[in-house]
Amino acid sequence: MTQTLQPHLKPVKSILVSQPVPENPKNPYAELVEKYKVKIDFRHFIKIQGTQGKDFRKQRINISDYSAVMFTNRIAIDHFFRLCEELRVKMPEMTKYFCVTEAIAVYLQKYIQYRKRKVFYGDSGKDTELFEILNKHILNEKILFPCTPNHKDVYTEYLKSKNANFDEAIMYESITADLSDMNGKINYDMLVLFTPLGVNSLFKNFPNFAQGELRIGCMGLSTLKAMEENGLQVDLKAPTPETPSIFMAIDRYLAKANKKK
Repeated sequence: MTQTLQPHLKPVKSILVSQPVPENPKNPYAELVEKYKVKIDFRHFIKIQGTQGKDFRKQRINISDYSAVMFTNRIAIDHFFRLCEELRVKMPEMTKYFCVTEAIAVYLQKYIQYRKRKVFYGDSGKDTELFEILNKHILNEKILFPCTPNHKDVYTEYLKSKNANFDEAIMYESITADLSDMNGKINYDMLVLFTPLGVNSLFKNFPNFAQGELRIGCMGLSTLKAMEENGLQVDLKAPTPETPSIFMAIDRYLAKANKKK
């Protein structure tokens, strides 16, 4: 794909973020709205589709056979317990749960009685912290990892490197969302994308898409690669040493582009 790219350091009045609306009204996006007086809207570019019980059975996985479950996000928790209910599986009280962050661990309270002796997580959310915790239990547990098809992550690689007794269970998948109500136009000054599938969704929903003066923000290396492969000009990105979060990347761009002369 080839297109003429324009100079992009121009004032921004509106931003479309391809994620759900934050649950907490006091969030970094709200701070950006207040600080720069910009409009920020949220819209899923992808949607989650749960694996149905009849399809899950084809994986020949008996959830009850596992003494521990590992979660890397809240979506996995929702679909794990949805399938448990659909398949009439009741998890034993002593099942252990390994979570990437405290926020994910606390979310388990929606489905189980939260007990510290069976819920484990890293204090800072770093991969290495979870690895250290897993390392203490790997030899004694059979671990189930709810995930999506064709996923790639450091947790699977770590478990494999330790010859852990674990299985991946496909319980949900991400697919492109239907954005036909946008009538083939992105009427915003900036678009922020977070996954390669989000990039695919952009071109699927907007087949005649031309970037023009649209500023594009990128989160993640794999997303950046997908953007570059599609000929997009990336105006801001994270994580970088200067902007470890997408909020900081947007803030830094707006500080320059919206600077009053």
